[in-house]
Amino acid sequence: MKTTTFGNHLHPSLEQLHRNTCLWIGHMNSGPADHLAGQTFQCPEEGSLSKIQVYSIAVSHPGKLILTLHEFDKQRKTWGQVLSSAEIEVDENDAENWIQFPLQTVHLHKDNTYGFRLKSPDTLVAIGEAAWSSKNPFVHGEEWNINNIENKDHYYRYFSLAFKVELRA
Repeated sequence: MKTTTFGNHLHPSLEQLHRNTCLWIGHMNSGPADHLAGQTFQCPEEGSLSKIQVYSIAVSHPGKLILTLHEFDKQRKTWGQVLSSAEIEVDENDAENWIQFPLQTVHLHKDNTYGFRLKSPDTLVAIGEAAWSSKNPFVHGEEWNINNIENKDHYYRYFSLAFKVELRA
């Protein structure tokens, strides 16, 4: 995990690049469940957000991938209203690549907690994920996942998606 401060240009302000496993999102043909995933993060600096990236391990077939950005209440573990969103088309060529979600610019405040959620109505995507040891958890947020059958939020301090939050200071 890395945080970096630069001048007034777009830069990865918070990035978690490590990946040693993956988390599948979307709809699996073998069952009725839709799987959603996301990541919460504490914003390391003030700035305007216009892009988030996630690392794709695999894409089963062409389809839509949707990212929504929210404020997040980490004490209550509740998602606020959508601040910005992006819907992109993905296919097998997006495997083993950073997938970019261009967002309508939104201002983020230093030390506030935000989160993004990912879903797909028509494909299955493996997102890069880091499983941390109990001695070294991801300290800037938690991974989140849910499915539409169980409909119960799960938060994991010892897991993190591979992602980049890009800000303009």
